[in-house]
Amino acid sequence: MTSTTSTITNHTGADRAPPRRGRSRDGGPPEDDAASECGSMASTLLEGSLISNAPDRHGFLGGAQYSPEPRNRGPPAETVLNRERKWLKMLAQWNFYMDKNYRKVKERCRKGIPMSVRPKAWLYLCGGRVLMERHPHAYDECLRCEGNPKYIEDIRKDIHRQFPMHEMFSSEDKPGQQELYNVLKAYTVHFPDIGYCQAQAPVAAFLLMHMPAVQAFWCLVSISNRYLEDYYSPTMEVVQRDGLILQGLLKKVCPPVYRHLKKVNAEPMFYCTEWFLCAFTRTLPWDTLLRIWDIFLCEGVKVLFKTALVILIGCLGTAKSRKQCPGLCETLDRLRNPPEDVLSEEHLIYNVTRLDISEQDFQEQHQKQAKKLKLNSLKSSNGSSR
Repeated sequence: MTSTTSTITNHTGADRAPPRRGRSRDGGPPEDDAASECGSMASTLLEGSLISNAPDRHGFLGGAQYSPEPRNRGPPAETVLNRERKWLKMLAQWNFYMDKNYRKVKERCRKGIPMSVRPKAWLYLCGGRVLMERHPHAYDECLRCEGNPKYIEDIRKDIHRQFPMHEMFSSEDKPGQQELYNVLKAYTVHFPDIGYCQAQAPVAAFLLMHMPAVQAFWCLVSISNRYLEDYYSPTMEVVQRDGLILQGLLKKVCPPVYRHLKKVNAEPMFYCTEWFLCAFTRTLPWDTLLRIWDIFLCEGVKVLFKTALVILIGCLGTAKSRKQCPGLCETLDRLRNPPEDVLSEEHLIYNVTRLDISEQDFQEQHQKQAKKLKLNSLKSSNGSSR
């Protein structure tokens, strides 16, 4: 890839996720219809936020994720139905496709998984189905255990903070908060040596919006222990390493942004910690997030790096944008609040899938940064032993 920012472009194309179809999870009216009615429904202003009396197509009543208007564009209904048929056929022969035709799986994930099959597709993609079939009674057994009191207390403090504007989690009497508590508690029982990390809560809540609790649990297990392996350890050493890998990749794809971040002393941990730990569930607009997760669960953690790179270049890729961020505070504020067009589905998906970073680039940076951290750790140990 060249070092200029011209490779990160705005794009409006046909690679869009299809509109949500069918009935909502609680058996209400078709969600497309509900979304189209939001504009005519009454709404209230609560603590500065517009709170609707009707959820949007994703279940949000307000807040940053609220999308009252249905999409203006999208593939025709015939295209959506055709994609659904292809996915159903592929899921019925899953092992064959993963072993013999993974390229087709990858291609279809990049186009966007139809909403009607997304929950099942995610369960299959991340390996949660295999774990669930291998341990059919484990989740219920974990729920019957008391659990570590410290972890239980921390979970209870956190569950009400997760997507409070979503219809599933808006109050204690909603099913989401109890399901979220169960999933997080079960994880700590199943993996007592790992325990609970706050960043797992939004990931688990996000999964619960799309699938039953037992499936969300096994997806969380797979994502935490495979995709984000060792991210949730107390030392956060792996997140620190991956932040340095991100910095190294940025130097390759866009030196001007790399130099700017170095100039203002913006260490990777200042801006990428939440991105990586929460797998962008607290960062991206909902339609964009769903598409990124379609690709993330198929292609792995490198998708998080590519997403981060596209955001960094989108925020700071021009001389004008860097001039507007002369210091650390301005730079971090821009990275924590990227322009809307940078996070749009069209822009982010187009550029993430076309970012020219090879597997070798990842491997080289991984080896380089792991070696650097090991040397620093040895120096620190030797210094403290004197």
